[in-house]
Amino acid sequence: MTAIPLGMVGGGEGAFIGAVHRIAARLDGRFRLVAGALSSDPARAEASARDLGLDRSYSDFREMARAEAAREDGIRAVSVVTPNHLHAAVATAFLDAGIHVICDKPLAATAGQAQAIADAAARSTARLFLTHNYCAHPMVREARAIVAEGGIGDLRLVQAEFLQGWLADDTRSKQADWRTDPQMAGAGAIGDIGTHAWQLAAFVTGQVPDRISADLSSMVAGRRVDDDARIALRYASGAKGGLWCSQVAVGQEGGLSLRVFGTKGALEWRLDDAERLVFTPKDGPAQLLTRARDRSASSRTPTGHPEGYLEAFANLYADIADVISGDLRHADRIPGLADGLSGMAFIAAAQASSAKDGAWVEVTP
Repeated sequence: MTAIPLGMVGGGEGAFIGAVHRIAARLDGRFRLVAGALSSDPARAEASARDLGLDRSYSDFREMARAEAAREDGIRAVSVVTPNHLHAAVATAFLDAGIHVICDKPLAATAGQAQAIADAAARSTARLFLTHNYCAHPMVREARAIVAEGGIGDLRLVQAEFLQGWLADDTRSKQADWRTDPQMAGAGAIGDIGTHAWQLAAFVTGQVPDRISADLSSMVAGRRVDDDARIALRYASGAKGGLWCSQVAVGQEGGLSLRVFGTKGALEWRLDDAERLVFTPKDGPAQLLTRARDRSASSRTPTGHPEGYLEAFANLYADIADVISGDLRHADRIPGLADGLSGMAFIAAAQASSAKDGAWVEVTP
C-alpha cells in the first residue's frame, strides 16, 4: 500500500498538536509527511522542516498550496495545526487547490471564517476532515453502536464534561497565550474543549441539542475569554442534558466524560479509563465492557495492552486515508465540515445566551 503524501501547516518548533498529528499520521504507515509551511517565521520553518527531514519547506502556505497542486508528486492532503484564527485562510487555500484538508478543531475562530471554509468546501473536489479525536476511541465507537441499536431505548438525559486545571492562574506560555487571546482563539474553554464534549455527545447519541442556556465565566482576573462554562441542553426529541467545561478546575488534567440515559438503559465513558465502557440495562446489573467487545476494528493491540490518545488520533487518520483512497465504509464516523459548523454554532449560541443572562438560544448551524 502506497503511503499518501501529506503536508502540514503550522506545527513547527515548540508546537504541541503538530507533533501529535505527525505521530498519528504515520502510526499505520498510511501517510508520509513530505512538505510543510511549519511556521510564519521563515527561518524557524526551515529549521523545523530540516529537523523533520521534510523534502520540501515553504515560507508561505499559499505558495505551498499552489506549488504542491502543480507537482505530479505533490501532497494529496494537508494537516492544519495552526491557531484557530488561521484555519480559514489555510483551509481555503488548499481546498481551492484540490487538496484534502485535515483540520484541527474548532473549525475557525469566528462564524465568518467558518462560512468561508464551508464555501470553499462547496466549490472544491477535495474534502475537509476535523480531528475530534476522542470519538475515535474504540469504546466510544462501541457506545455509539449500542445507542444506534436501541440498547438504551429513547434518549432522555445527557451529561458531558471536559475539565482541566492548567489555566487556573494567569499562565504564560506559547500554548496558553494564543488560547486566551480572543482574536486568535475566538473563544476560550467552550472552543478549546467544550466543542470536544459537544461533538462527543452528538457522536454517541446521534442527536444535537436545538436550544441551550449558558453561563460563561472568566474566573481569572483580566482574562478576555471564558475559562468555565455551565450549559443546559434541550433536544427536539424531548431529551435534556448538561455540558460543563472548565480550564480552571484545579486538579483536573483531562476530565472528559460522557453519560447518557435512556428509557431502557444507560452508558458511561471516561477518558481517564478509556478502554472501559459501563452499560447498565434498566432491569439488570451494570456491565463493564472492554475492548474485547469492540466491533469497530479500531484496536491495534490485544486487550490488556493499553491504547489511548495517540491511537485514537491514529484511528481518525487511518479512516481518513481510507476515504482519500476511495474506501467509504467508515466515512460516517469521521468528523467533518458538518461537525465543525455544529461546533461553531454551539460556541455562538453559548456566547449569545450568556450575554443574555442565560436566556435560551437556538443552536443554528
